[in-house]
Amino acid sequence: MQEYHVTVAGQSFDLPRPFFVLGTQNPIESEGTYPLPEAQLDRFMFKITVDYPSLEDEIRVATATTSRRSVELEPVLGEADILRIQDVIRDVIVAEPVAAYAVRLARATRPGDPSARPDIRRWLSWGAGPRACQSLLLGAKARALLDGRPSASFDDIRAVAKPVLRHRLVASFTAESEGVSTDAIIDSLIESSPETV
Repeated sequence: MQEYHVTVAGQSFDLPRPFFVLGTQNPIESEGTYPLPEAQLDRFMFKITVDYPSLEDEIRVATATTSRRSVELEPVLGEADILRIQDVIRDVIVAEPVAAYAVRLARATRPGDPSARPDIRRWLSWGAGPRACQSLLLGAKARALLDGRPSASFDDIRAVAKPVLRHRLVASFTAESEGVSTDAIIDSLIESSPETV
């Protein structure tokens, strides 16, 4: 089994497959921390925003974490299962028009692209690169597989667009001053991007 050699804070580790990296970001407590450069952010496939839980969920969290009751976790999948699923995802079909749609959506975020809309040139300083296209396709394939479908669809691309793109777009001062979020920009691009040209 292939291992990955990484160095973090001067310490070296060998990480066997499968593994994944989670990075957390707290919008309040950021003193003493530094934002990751865009090139590092681009290596994360998704940026998932987690809001406060519902009242019912928060009650369950509060009561479960303040009692003596313990929960024993049972593995659902083993290493071999995860590696097999990762391999099968590569076999999910993406029709050429769906792949082209994903690439056009990513390219539409680039303010320097000659075809960029005027509002994109005004709202974004930097757009998504080729790694975003790869993540859109892999995310869409995984969604299709989870839904029991052998091929990814336009809807799958749209469903993963925000988690894939939101951390790859750098909003301009104009967008920030106008209160335009990257999620709103992505929504606007999805609404105006035809599936085929």
